[in-house]
Amino acid sequence: MSVRRVAAVDCGTNSLRLLVADVDTAAGTLVDVERTMRVVRLGQGVDATGAFAPEALQRTFAAVDEAAAACRRHGVDPGAVRFVATSASRDVSNREEFAAGVRERLGAEPEVISGAEEARLSFTGATRELLGALPAPFLVVDLGGGSTEFVLGEREPRAALSVDVGSVRLTERHVRSDPPAAREVDAARADVLAALEAVEREVPLASTRTLVGVAGSITTITAAALDLPEYRSGAVHGARLPLERVRAACDRMLGAPRAERAAMPFLHPGRVDVIAAGALVWRTVLDHLAEVAGVREVVSSEHDILDGTAFSAAERLR
Repeated sequence: MSVRRVAAVDCGTNSLRLLVADVDTAAGTLVDVERTMRVVRLGQGVDATGAFAPEALQRTFAAVDEAAAACRRHGVDPGAVRFVATSASRDVSNREEFAAGVRERLGAEPEVISGAEEARLSFTGATRELLGALPAPFLVVDLGGGSTEFVLGEREPRAALSVDVGSVRLTERHVRSDPPAAREVDAARADVLAALEAVEREVPLASTRTLVGVAGSITTITAAALDLPEYRSGAVHGARLPLERVRAACDRMLGAPRAERAAMPFLHPGRVDVIAAGALVWRTVLDHLAEVAGVREVVSSEHDILDGTAFSAAERLR
């Protein structure tokens, strides 16, 4: 039997997401059973302190309890759960406290994955349904809270790099004003440009034929570009938009004061404080890709590392 019920958990710097899915490893298909997201801000203060804050662990463990309950409700065996933790979890001194709390609640071993593994899983999740429909090579950009991954490939990744620029990290590092002051924007943009120089040394960005953006900052900006009256996954997933339209949405998000952002109907409350920095990262990346690869449009995908993790969990059961 090739269909397996699995659970994937992606624990990032800003959010914890769960996907329970039925995966057909032979056909390469995935059907959602339940997909949830909780903003936990696990990476709160990590850039400055090098440790998880007690309150951040409490929020995260509460979300893990919810994920464990969902797994039991849908009959997912603990051996069919894969829990991956990304940027913030690589950097901390109290990682074992975090790992022990997850094991106790979920019955699965949390994996603090490398940037390369994060990139591979994101690429698999984002491009599987695009093969044959859009020209390769694909460049998948996964803009998270603590890091951003750049992955270039056709059916498989052939070059990737994870860099430490993300919406939470840059907000904590640079943003003090509402909206961000010009000097803060310049300092954050300098970090992104330095990261892009490192990416260029490892990933041939000029080869990009199709640009695919994934993760919460990018899908939120896509919702802004579409001017949605509320966040609608079906409208965001697969949206192909001209770069100029997405750039304008980034500028709108970066220039808006907090109260205006909070009133945007498509913006999750947990992203209000960090979306300006996320928009700055995405705008800088789009400008660079327009220059070096002639990119004129971007595809947004809600299928990302979570979907890639679910596929990998099913493969492990074969």
